[in-house]
Amino acid sequence: MYITRRASRTATAPRTGRARIAVAAFASAVAVVAVTGCAGFEYKEDICGADEYPALSVGGTGSMCVSNNEEPPAGFVKYPQGKVPQQVGDKWDLYWQDHTLDEDGKVVDVPGAN
Repeated sequence: MYITRRASRTATAPRTGRARIAVAAFASAVAVVAVTGCAGFEYKEDICGADEYPALSVGGTGSMCVSNNEEPPAGFVKYPQGKVPQQVGDKWDLYWQDHTLDEDGKVVDVPGAN
């Protein structure tokens, strides 16, 4: 003989109390992330790759990345110690947009940058 099993009331009952609050909180969190686009997380791009360092063009604001085991090519020099940009938009990246090094290695303003 086959006896039918009764469904549990909690399995078919609508969500109440804590469950509704949890669902509402989750939906709110998803909405905040969707609207803000994860504004709390800022991505910073490195100037050069892991095995490279940045080099500054003499007399200009151009730069390039050079392999760690090589010297900069003609017309480029290593940035002065302590003034090397690490990430796009950092303090030294912005500084070198209107400063450069002359042929003697002295920091000078770039003509027409200000």
